[in-house]
Amino acid sequence: MSNMPTVIDTYHQGGVIAYPTEAVFGLGCDPDNQKAIIKLLKIKNRPKSKGLILLASSFEQLVPYLDLTQLSDEQITLILSRWPNGVTQVLPAHAEISSYLTGDFSTIAVRVTDQSDVVSLCTQTNKPIVSTSANLSGLEPARTWQTLDEKLISMIDHLVKGETLGFTQPSTIIDGLTGEVFRT
Repeated sequence: MSNMPTVIDTYHQGGVIAYPTEAVFGLGCDPDNQKAIIKLLKIKNRPKSKGLILLASSFEQLVPYLDLTQLSDEQITLILSRWPNGVTQVLPAHAEISSYLTGDFSTIAVRVTDQSDVVSLCTQTNKPIVSTSANLSGLEPARTWQTLDEKLISMIDHLVKGETLGFTQPSTIIDGLTGEVFRT
């Protein structure tokens, strides 16, 4: 047996993980570990005010981070119909969640994915993972683990050497309630 920490160990220990998503590599950590989030923001040189995306293998994993009282059954059905498909939806955030996740907003960006490495991680932890593109601020996000910035690799705790789903563009970001597109 290898004594290398697994990606699950790293997640539970508050480490920062680089992993494949639909189109690019993401950087993530446990969304409930503020130290881990602060470390991730520092690595990225990303302001807290921008907020972060949560990536999950099921809607149920996202529920604790959302304020479902603001959504009708019809809205929830529509939201669910868009997944999994590389669509990030901005939804009302639960009042109790960390402002490190929401940034300056009362909403949170969330996505259900079918990328197998992320599905495996989220299924085993039964939680979402924070997701932001794996690049230093201002640089192009990496599409393969081989093209990740060496400086970035030296700052993270675990690299998942998987493959993206081959989407050509990072996820579309929409308002889950109105369908308004923020990023294509």
